[in-house]
Amino acid sequence: MHPNGTTNPTQSYDAIVIGSGISGGWAAKELCEHGLKTLVLERGRMVKHLEDYPTATKNPWDFPLRGRLPVAVEQANPVVNRCYAYEDATQHFFVKDDEHPYIQEKPYDWIRGYQVGGKSLIWARQTQRWSEYEFEAPARDGFAVDWPIRYRDLAPWYSHVEKFVGISGNRDGIPHLPDGEFLPPFELNCVEQHIRQRVGQHYPNRQVIIGRCAHLTQPKDVHLQQGRGQCQARHLCYRGCPYGGYFSSNSATLPWAEKTGNLTLRPHSVVHSILYDERKGKATGVRVVDSETKAVTEYHARIIFVNAACLNTNLILLNSTSDRFPNGLGNDSGLLGRYVAFHNYRGSLTASFAG
Repeated sequence: MHPNGTTNPTQSYDAIVIGSGISGGWAAKELCEHGLKTLVLERGRMVKHLEDYPTATKNPWDFPLRGRLPVAVEQANPVVNRCYAYEDATQHFFVKDDEHPYIQEKPYDWIRGYQVGGKSLIWARQTQRWSEYEFEAPARDGFAVDWPIRYRDLAPWYSHVEKFVGISGNRDGIPHLPDGEFLPPFELNCVEQHIRQRVGQHYPNRQVIIGRCAHLTQPKDVHLQQGRGQCQARHLCYRGCPYGGYFSSNSATLPWAEKTGNLTLRPHSVVHSILYDERKGKATGVRVVDSETKAVTEYHARIIFVNAACLNTNLILLNSTSDRFPNGLGNDSGLLGRYVAFHNYRGSLTASFAG
């Protein structure tokens, strides 16, 4: 705001999106496509598709330890070192533990990637739909609060997203794992085929299926229009894919939004809080700290999306205090920041196969 209370028009937009990861990139795409001048605020550095994947085409022998991290680096980063994707070739996409410490009364792993695209660059790309079974769980099992929607409400939006993203998978007809808009699946290898056969023999009501994942096995026109190509199955995805074979904000939604001419992307922008107008009873903007200069700026919009991931979204809302919301924006229940959960972290089974 200017001292006289007027708003600088260069700091006003139709919409503001906080965060440029998977959900933030998608919000930006949808808003820009519908003609809204949209500001995307990212607390981390700029990462441009193709330009900023420094290790994408390196060979193992190009690294001092063939891609392994030095022991000193592992010991200095005990939290992020537990992430499946953290290695010498990818460490630039993760925050360092000592630079971003946090208090743990009980152990929890806060894995973060502060850059344009966020963790969409390093996610595991597994994309299963929820089913009616999940949405009905609270009502069926008698705990928590019932979902206000059901699978049938979300199904068309699953399809909308899947067509743009490009999801490979097989239509398996499993009620509790609904089929989607799939590209051809990856083939099971010989060991996986053997496991599927044996499981089917011993447990007729169980199926071993190929995972549904955000990889372009057979790109369609919409994917080619994004500038993406077929997955090369290099198994180097976490370095950033120069082919655009897997879905990320950097390879898909942000470039798509940029093509509309409606996108403004601002990295190094840490959102401190959301501005609330007591008279209007609405959120009207955000307060931002530049991570390089420490300058504080206010941006204004009539629509604000908070896509800052699990904990930072809560932190921003808790910081957003006013006379109406003294304990955080929307926090009349007092539950903001409580009962927070990340997604299940690496639930898996491993085995050795002779042969």
